[in-house]
Amino acid sequence: MTAEQPPGPHVVLLATGGTISSRHRTGGQRGAVAADAGGQVLGSVVGPSRHPVRVVDVFRRGSYSLTFDEMVAICVAVAEAFADPQVLGVVVTHGTDTMEETAFLADLTHAEDRPVVFTGAQRPADSPLPDGPGNLARAIAVAGAPQSRGRGALVSFAGQVFPARGVRKVETLRDQAFGNPDVGAAGTVDEAGVVSLGAVHPRLPALPLPVAGNAARADLVAVYPGTDDTLLRAAIGAGAAGIVLQALGSGNANTEVCAAVARASAAGVTVVTSTRVAAGPVAAVYGNGGGRDLLDAGAIPSGILRPSQALVLLRLLLRLGASRDDQARAFRLHGAPPPELSTTPTQPSR
Repeated sequence: MTAEQPPGPHVVLLATGGTISSRHRTGGQRGAVAADAGGQVLGSVVGPSRHPVRVVDVFRRGSYSLTFDEMVAICVAVAEAFADPQVLGVVVTHGTDTMEETAFLADLTHAEDRPVVFTGAQRPADSPLPDGPGNLARAIAVAGAPQSRGRGALVSFAGQVFPARGVRKVETLRDQAFGNPDVGAAGTVDEAGVVSLGAVHPRLPALPLPVAGNAARADLVAVYPGTDDTLLRAAIGAGAAGIVLQALGSGNANTEVCAAVARASAAGVTVVTSTRVAAGPVAAVYGNGGGRDLLDAGAIPSGILRPSQALVLLRLLLRLGASRDDQARAFRLHGAPPPELSTTPTQPSR
């Protein structure tokens, strides 16, 4: 559903569901589920919107159930919205569980100077004190603000504005749901809709959205004390063309995992090393099964991209048919640490 277009410059709201649209149902349904359409979500905002808004309902889903194809569909809807030169910016209401993935996919594929801003809620729409209306009002202000231009995809939540690259959910229930440990915040937006953002940094060229038909499988495999190669072999046996390792520390595993990675790389499977640690880049420092051995086995370091976003980039690259060299280059570029982390030991280039 698309609401009537406002005259003149306006913000487009793409509604996809999530907690901001969720309500507790009666009649046997346990738990809150996405229920409100985009018009209802916008109608919850108290007072006049900072900018005129046109609503487009994409779908109504909890983000924990989204597929990669549905994430692509959201990005396609973003691109379609920007075909209108009167659009100042786009707001996407989205569940918080996988907002870091969809926002990053949008950032990777967003060629526009105008911003796309993701927001949502930690409490359902029918809670006594829902946080969604305030988050949405502030996100609309960010999307329409001139200083938001040139920043790609942003996450606006609880008064803070974050770049999509490196953003992650850091709280399960509290209002301050998101953080960006490596890149930091882009700025703030207050309850009155006053937007304060820092310097604009150069952006990388946008990657194309994938075409239908290439659904190359990619999986996430965790490393933990005592890990063997069982899960790696299972992923490859299930047809995975790519695997992200959620490794330890600065990107370490053990000798058995490294041997399995070498076999996978030799067979043409892309393996990317990320880490379960909250901040800092993956670095090839240790041998005897550590990050240096993973690099020598053919694994591509993810830089500062944590497993959730590393998997998004890998899936996109696989669907675009990128070569191994192009995949490695993309991770070097998109996973590059901010300048203040440049003194951290880094992996040799391959």
